[in-house]
Amino acid sequence: MAQPLMPHATASWLVETTALTFQQIAEFCGLHILEVQAIADDTAATKLTGRDPLRSGELTQEEIDRGQADPNYRLKLQREPDKAVRTKGPRYTPVSKRQDKPDGVAWLIRNHPELSDGAIGKLIGTTRSTIQAIRERSHWNIANIQPKDPVTLGLTSQRELDAAVAKAAKQAGIEAAPQDPRIQQDREALIEELRAEREAAHRVAEVALTAEQQLWGVGDPADAAPANEDSAER
Repeated sequence: MAQPLMPHATASWLVETTALTFQQIAEFCGLHILEVQAIADDTAATKLTGRDPLRSGELTQEEIDRGQADPNYRLKLQREPDKAVRTKGPRYTPVSKRQDKPDGVAWLIRNHPELSDGAIGKLIGTTRSTIQAIRERSHWNIANIQPKDPVTLGLTSQRELDAAVAKAAKQAGIEAAPQDPRIQQDREALIEELRAEREAAHRVAEVALTAEQQLWGVGDPADAAPANEDSAER
């Protein structure tokens, strides 16, 4: 089901400016109702800036009025957000994964020497100077770089890596060795397992954070210490 471009920010706007139920907002934004509850209670990890779906054309005032009049009414997305188009240029990598780039580059240099710096740069989304520094072991953080599969790190896809390796091998006149399909299946299973573990750990961390915030309230637990000391002195 299609959802707004920025579901959390849209949910924040709907919570603050409409009388829609949390369930209606959750269904429209593709969120869990507890996420909407957290936004309403200001217990989310960060304070969200609301995004007006009326201005973006994703909702109409008439649709909101229908929802406010009938709690069982399900809001309909009026216009799907424009899909991002991949343009030429460096691959975008999320901030949380950028520290993994040198590890991915080192793995490609070690396992696929036929790949050029340009091909590695396109796969990982890094610069030729960084790749050259890792090749020459002159990188400022070379002591901490550990070669790791860029597919497992989430820096590229297996299909893109295979295509780049096949192209480089063809240009170098290297005949690709037949690969046991079981190896590929095991590799894909391992990648899915690692991704599932990361997602599970992320969910556990979010649940723990929510539980801690509910236990201590909105403020920082450390803020309560001075107040307790003052009361003790009295």
